[in-house]
Amino acid sequence: MNRAEGVRPRKRRSDGERSREAILRQAAELATVAGLDGLSIGRLADAVGMSKSGLFAHFGSKEELQLATVDWAVDLFDTEVTGPALAAATGRERLDELVENFLRHVVGGYPGGCFFASIVTEMDTRPGRLRDRAVEIMRGWLELLETTVAQAQAEGTIAASEDPKQLAFELEAAMFLANVLFVATRDQAVLDRARVAIDARLAAAAGPPPSDGTS
Repeated sequence: MNRAEGVRPRKRRSDGERSREAILRQAAELATVAGLDGLSIGRLADAVGMSKSGLFAHFGSKEELQLATVDWAVDLFDTEVTGPALAAATGRERLDELVENFLRHVVGGYPGGCFFASIVTEMDTRPGRLRDRAVEIMRGWLELLETTVAQAQAEGTIAASEDPKQLAFELEAAMFLANVLFVATRDQAVLDRARVAIDARLAAAAGPPPSDGTS
């Protein structure tokens, strides 16, 4: 989720690759509802209409299926959220687009809202490869927000006095809460409240307008 080079070019996919992608899309959707721990070979096989042995041949174990699902979700997030935002011309525009793309992704991405918000809360007390990957992804997202804030500061659209880590934390807090409430209520008004809160915080972070030298 922190790929500064943007969206990777897509290659022509084989039938096997297309089949694997369809399986992983279904797996990601199931994981936002049932959790990664509830994502079993058997449950996914039923959902995609395959035999357990056929699905097992793709992944080999439940953990490998879970990790492959996380990686697939990272690629989708890059395509829908970070890639388009990083193509914007300025740091402030990139910051605005990261926020807006994320909120749109909450609605259109998965039935259980943001995949990563879901897995990071599920895995936070479970040591292992999945927890490590979830923490790595969350840190990468926060670092991307921090870097983008710093870029906006260098351009003069965010005040130099702002702490990029603190501002990124506050923006993510609003987005995270909006995701949680939207998943619970399906009320898009909570996303608008997040937008209002974030717009107000960024307006304050911009500082006073530059003086024109007149009194």
